[in-house]
Amino acid sequence: MRFALIVATFYPELAERLVSGAMRAMAAADVADDDLDRFDVPGAFELPLAAKTAAENGPYSGVVCLGAVIKGETDHYDYVCSEAARGVQSVSLSTGVPCAFGVLTCENMKQALERSGGDKRDQGYDSARTVLAMAELLRKFGD
Repeated sequence: MRFALIVATFYPELAERLVSGAMRAMAAADVADDDLDRFDVPGAFELPLAAKTAAENGPYSGVVCLGAVIKGETDHYDYVCSEAARGVQSVSLSTGVPCAFGVLTCENMKQALERSGGDKRDQGYDSARTVLAMAELLRKFGD
């Protein structure tokens, strides 16, 4: 199986932490580095289009979407979070290729760091494991 990592790089440090977690999960599942393709996008809002393009045109069993949105002083946060989540889910449903929403939606940088391999959780790792599980499930349905 081959997988795509779509990475929103608006917060570079968080992006790399999320990718690191995803890579650990893939390695633990014996997915070779050669079976992973990484594609960077500017921010979380751009994840769905890149995921759709990968799912429709690539040889991918799954797509892991990674990034972070941190709440600011305006409503922009709400729009970006909801549309990114809706878009990633839409890609899964319309293409049949599992897509994980590994986007941190946090109040502040401290929360984001805690959830990108810190004390609370590792969203990159968890998202990759989700895609691996769903790809395996869909493979079984196809047998």
